[in-house]
Amino acid sequence: MNTDKAYAEKIASEYAPKETRKVVALRKLDSRAKRPADIFAYSFGTVMALLLGVGMCLSMKIIGSGSTGYMALGVVVGLIGIAGVSVNYSIYKRIREKSMNKYAADILDLAGQIAEE
Repeated sequence: MNTDKAYAEKIASEYAPKETRKVVALRKLDSRAKRPADIFAYSFGTVMALLLGVGMCLSMKIIGSGSTGYMALGVVVGLIGIAGVSVNYSIYKRIREKSMNKYAADILDLAGQIAEE
């Protein structure tokens, strides 16, 4: 076996123009459909978890002056954080469903073409 020839073919394949295959296009389209919901869920969940943490710190008098007003503010902020974390998954599912419906026709068409081949 000629290793020089195999090495040359490997290098040539790296520089050759790439053909976009339908499976790769389908994978990219699928990730494009799911990305907005994922970005929202991570961002919103992180912000709400931080809000919950700040509320806990205020109510336990770790931050703030330790007065009753800060404790009450901490309880309110913590409850807002809990509510946000609680509804995050429901909002995520709704956004993902809308986004997937937007790309459904293209994905089904491309998947049908792949199945026929």
